[in-house]
Amino acid sequence: MKNKDTLIGIIIGLVCSIVGLILVLLFFGNGNSLKDSLQIALNQGVFTKLMSMGAILNLGAFFLFIQTNQDSRAKGVLIATIIVAVATLIIRFI
Repeated sequence: MKNKDTLIGIIIGLVCSIVGLILVLLFFGNGNSLKDSLQIALNQGVFTKLMSMGAILNLGAFFLFIQTNQDSRAKGVLIATIIVAVATLIIRFI
């Protein structure tokens, strides 16, 4: 049961990161659409910064799971945050 809860937490963490990235692109993007904003961010080299800002939504999910004593799901969100951080480093330095 704990493995299932951890997997659910990972999925929720990754979805929160994607939604956060979309929100950051909407708020800080310079293009007319999400696709334009994404392309501009990639060309200017700020995509990894926007990706990191998008992961801030994971804090809400993490603390929600901690407060409701769902520690396995909180662990999954933490794992998802680490996955996003590693992906950000890989994208940044390649």
